[in-house]
Amino acid sequence: MTSKDTALSSISKLVDRFDQQYTSYKNSSYNETLTRRDFIDPFFKSLGWDVDNENGYAEAYREVIHEDRVKVSGSMKAPDYSFRLVGGKRLFFVEAKKPSIDVKDEILPSYQVRRYGWSAKLPISIITDFEEFSVYDCTKKPTPNDSPSVARTNYLTFKDYIKDFDFIWNTFSKENVLKGSFDKFIQGTKGKKGTATVDKEFLISLDKWRTFLAKAISKENKNLNEDEINFAVQQFLDRIIFLRIAEDRNVEPYGSLKETFSDGGEIYKNLFKLFRTADEKYNSGIFDFKKDRISESLSIDNKVIKTIISELYYPQSPYEFSVLSVEILGSAYEQFLGKQIRISDSHRVSIEYKPEVRKAGGVYYTPEYIVEYIVNNTVGKIIEKKTPKEISKIKIVDPACGSGSFLIGAYQYLLDYHKDFYSQKGKDLSESKISKEKSVLTPEGNLTTAEKKRILTNNIFGVDIDTNAVEVTKLSLLLKCMEGETDASIATQTKLWNERVLPNIDNNIKAVTV
Repeated sequence: MTSKDTALSSISKLVDRFDQQYTSYKNSSYNETLTRRDFIDPFFKSLGWDVDNENGYAEAYREVIHEDRVKVSGSMKAPDYSFRLVGGKRLFFVEAKKPSIDVKDEILPSYQVRRYGWSAKLPISIITDFEEFSVYDCTKKPTPNDSPSVARTNYLTFKDYIKDFDFIWNTFSKENVLKGSFDKFIQGTKGKKGTATVDKEFLISLDKWRTFLAKAISKENKNLNEDEINFAVQQFLDRIIFLRIAEDRNVEPYGSLKETFSDGGEIYKNLFKLFRTADEKYNSGIFDFKKDRISESLSIDNKVIKTIISELYYPQSPYEFSVLSVEILGSAYEQFLGKQIRISDSHRVSIEYKPEVRKAGGVYYTPEYIVEYIVNNTVGKIIEKKTPKEISKIKIVDPACGSGSFLIGAYQYLLDYHKDFYSQKGKDLSESKISKEKSVLTPEGNLTTAEKKRILTNNIFGVDIDTNAVEVTKLSLLLKCMEGETDASIATQTKLWNERVLPNIDNNIKAVTV
C-alpha cells in the first residue's frame, strides 16, 4: 500500500509539472482525456487507488470504475469515475474536467456531479480538473440554478495540495478510507439544514404525479370507479418510470417518452403504442394488456402527460436514473403505497391514507441496513458454502412482501453470491472452469442475463393482499434483474436467441384475497 511520504512526493511532482506548463494546460485544446491521463489518474494512484486495475480483477470487481462516456443528445453523461470498496459499494463519484473549465464558478459541472451523487444517495462527490478540486455534499437536493458554491464543502487549487496534503491523504487515500476516516469526514454532512434524501423527494414526486393524474383520469373517464382509477394511475406511473430508467441505462433510446409529444396528436395514444412495443420486448407483466383491460381505452389530457414526463428529464428532473438504485425506488414506493385515491360522489379527487395505515399511525419504512441484516442472517446462513446447484432447490418466500424490500435484498444477495462463486470473487476469471462450461458470466465478470432470470424465477417468491404492492414488488425485482444490461446485450437476446428481455414473474409474486 502506498505510504504517505511516497504519495506526497508523487503529487508534488504533478503540481510542479502543472505549474511549469500552466499556460499550455489552460489552453482549450488540452482536453479532458489528456487531463485524466496526465494528472487525475496519477493523483488518485498516488493515494493508493488501483485506477488501472493492476490487480487484474474482473471488471465487476474493480475498485475504480471508469464509467461509460455515452452522451446522448440532451442527456447527461455518466460520472467519469466511481470509487468503490471491495464488494462494489460506491463511496464517491469523481467528475473530470479539462483545466480551461472554471470549476469554481460554472454552474453546470456542480449541478452535474451533485445530481449523480444525490441520485445514488452518496454523501459526497468531487469535481476536479487537477487545477481545482471541489468537494460537494450530495445530501442536499440539487436544482439547475444553484450557485456552484451551494453544498460545496471544500475547495482547493493545485497550489493548495501540498500545504493541505494532510486533509487530502486523511480523507481520500485508500488506506485511510479503509480505516474509517472517510466515514468520519462525511458525518459532518448528516442532519444539516436543507438535506433531502432522494427517496423522500421521489415520494413527493410520486404523490404529486398521482394526484395530477388521478384528477385528469377521473374528469375524462366518468365510467371508471375508484378501484379502477387507482389501478390505472398505478399502471401508468409504473410503466413510464420503468421506461425512463431503461433510457438512462441505455436499454431504451434516450428521449423515447418525450417523442410521444412530437406529432401534435393525442399523446396518450402515442404512449400506449410505446407500451405495446415494450410488452413485446420485455414480457415482464408490467405491460400485460391481457390482465389490464382499462389502460387502452383511457383518455388523458395532453398537458397532464407532458407535465409528468417532462419532470422525468434533465434539467427539470433532479433524478439521474442510471444511478438511482432499485432499493431507493422501493423505499419511496413503500411510503407511496400507504395512500390511495378516493373519489367522491361528485367525482372530486383526494389522496388519503389507507384505513389500515391510518390506524397503525403511518407506514413503517424498513431501513436498508435492517434489510441487509435480516438477509445476511437468513438467506446468508441458509446458502453459506452451498453450490449454485444446491441453492437452486431453495425457495425464498415472503408471505407479506409489501413493496418487496426483503425480496429485493434477498435477490441481490443471491446475485452477489453466485457471481462470487463463479468468478472466485473476481480473481482468475479466465481459469474458472465453471464459468466457461455454464456460460453464466459475461467477459466483464457479471452474471449473464439468463442466469439472473433463472435465479429470480427459481428462488424468489412473495404474496401480499395489496394488489398495488405486488405490482411494485414485481417492478423492483425486474429492474434489479435488468441492472447492468445494455442495448447491445438486449439486442443479442432478442435477435440472436429470440428471447424476451425479462422473465414473467406473475407466478412468483402474487396478490391474494383474504
